[in-house]
Amino acid sequence: MENQISKPKDQLGIKSYQAVFITRVYNWMALALFITGLIAYYTASNPQLFNAIVSSRLLFFGLIIGELALVVYLSRAINTMSRNMAIGAFLVYSVLNGLTMSVIFMAYTSSSIATTFYITAGTFAAMSVYGYTTKRDLTSIGNMAFMALIGIIIASIVNMFLQNEMMYWIISYLGVAIFVGLVAYDTQKLKEIGSRGFVNEEGMEKSAILGALSLYLDFINLFLFLLRIFGDRR
Repeated sequence: MENQISKPKDQLGIKSYQAVFITRVYNWMALALFITGLIAYYTASNPQLFNAIVSSRLLFFGLIIGELALVVYLSRAINTMSRNMAIGAFLVYSVLNGLTMSVIFMAYTSSSIATTFYITAGTFAAMSVYGYTTKRDLTSIGNMAFMALIGIIIASIVNMFLQNEMMYWIISYLGVAIFVGLVAYDTQKLKEIGSRGFVNEEGMEKSAILGALSLYLDFINLFLFLLRIFGDRR
């Protein structure tokens, strides 16, 4: 996000930049969530496509690797790629994530998925408002949440072999707490980015894409951890 170098001089200008930028961030995030949900539902409803994904480890893990590669690519190359390329990569990522998340529609009941989605949306909205309005610096919370995230990733890998139920629930609740904190932190960070201004329209759009990606990841992961707690398996 190195193209955010032009800062508005007056308070009205700062608030205007923030409002426009944050609106774009949430619009892109909402679009990506809609695409992911639509693709996941369509894939789960299409036995041939779903079986092709889950029956082939090569294809399934290829999709996951592709998602990770796109996140790294977007994060590192956002300043050198064009606006259309950034938008395309972000939307392709939301499609790939929808394909892999189709497994959820087969593993959990539709009612529990819907209920968990509403809980996630409400929690996300509350923490976004808090992150945007609070005067407290949330940098320390963001740093602690990131370190804790590394910890639960390692713990999750270990528990794949141990299959310890107690560790499963600890990881689930910690995951919820971590991403609740990250939603507030990332929102505050994006508010600050919006206050700095942008060198041009393209710079704002690409920064909005990258901001939408961070909030999208927060939302998806918060949803997945809450689903582990509230979801009813088929």
